[in-house]
Amino acid sequence: MNGLIERIESSTPVHRDRAVDGLRALALLAVPTGHWLLGGFTLSADGAIHNASPLGTFAGLAPVSWVLQMLGIFFLVGGYASVLSYRRRTGSTRAWLGGRLARLGRPVLGVTAVWAALLPVLHFGLGVPVDTLRTASTLVIQPLWFVGVYTVVTALTPLCVRAARRLGAWAAAPLLGSVAVVDFLRYGPYADAVPSWLSVLNILPGWLFAYQLGVSWGEGRVVRRHAWGLLLGGVALFAALLLVFDYPASMVGVPGEARTNSHPPSLLVLALAAAQSGAAVLLRDRLGALLRRPALWAPVVLVNLSAMTILCWHQTAMLTAAIPVSYSGEVAGLVGAPDSVGWILARLAWMPVFAGLLVLIGRYARVFEAPWAKTGPARRTMAGLLAAGFAVFALGLA
Repeated sequence: MNGLIERIESSTPVHRDRAVDGLRALALLAVPTGHWLLGGFTLSADGAIHNASPLGTFAGLAPVSWVLQMLGIFFLVGGYASVLSYRRRTGSTRAWLGGRLARLGRPVLGVTAVWAALLPVLHFGLGVPVDTLRTASTLVIQPLWFVGVYTVVTALTPLCVRAARRLGAWAAAPLLGSVAVVDFLRYGPYADAVPSWLSVLNILPGWLFAYQLGVSWGEGRVVRRHAWGLLLGGVALFAALLLVFDYPASMVGVPGEARTNSHPPSLLVLALAAAQSGAAVLLRDRLGALLRRPALWAPVVLVNLSAMTILCWHQTAMLTAAIPVSYSGEVAGLVGAPDSVGWILARLAWMPVFAGLLVLIGRYARVFEAPWAKTGPARRTMAGLLAAGFAVFALGLA
């Protein structure tokens, strides 16, 4: 272990921004932690598992979702890293975008193609109920919406750079205003007259907000006074939306609730992202100094090297434990209604098991993050067809 730590430390360039990498790793690890902690399964009479959440019973757990909802940080550091990469590009903008989008697409294609091949084996070979497979497919595809949105905002990087150079930190303000207007229309006095599809208009500006802040940060246009404004303004707006305008407290969807904050993002999500972004900028120097310690820096590097593997396969790790166990009936913290304190304690005990399974799966799944230099057109086409078939099944279209 010491040898690995030393190799990582010696191979790290002097100019590497350790704080940004640390923030990215923190945001990455919050995704599986949140899904594993706040996602449960119930068992039906036919032995199939179905999604459930402890938030339906324990509304007091909502503040946990405030801590674990760190997509604002992820988009912030994504924008920061993208502008640095864009500035260093040696080829055309099109080539730069192609390279970055390929890095996002390969792991997604890999996990969906593998699951498409597994579905008939699990059902016809091992007798796994169709409803269990639909639950599993929903969970596997659930985090992948993020990749689609991130792909779009990455493609907008050149426009974000122009906006940052012209408006600085204020380039993100119109995005916040756009979400505020849509929220007013869908939740305000005219809500009954507004079509339900209007909420879709929040998807792009809602997630582009923090990315634009990151681009402005990378351009050197976000300084400490801006960071304090983001932190204090974000906290004030967050509190007002909760206490005065009755926004749902949970940052993730709760079964049975008519409103959700994240799909698509509401103004509350942007308030949290603003506060997180301000805190990240203010703490950057301290975090960077802390990560000068090789023992702390090495895990950050390993997490970042496996970023897409963690994102794409963490639900598979939980399902790898839950599906076999479901044949034994209800098991505390894994398969059974998440409606007791005992379930929460048992789920905490299962978390290291999920993490261990993710590490094991990741040893083989990381191959999808590397360039597919030896994969010919026929195999790529087959992978694409399998992925499309899985998406059709997961979305309930077949």
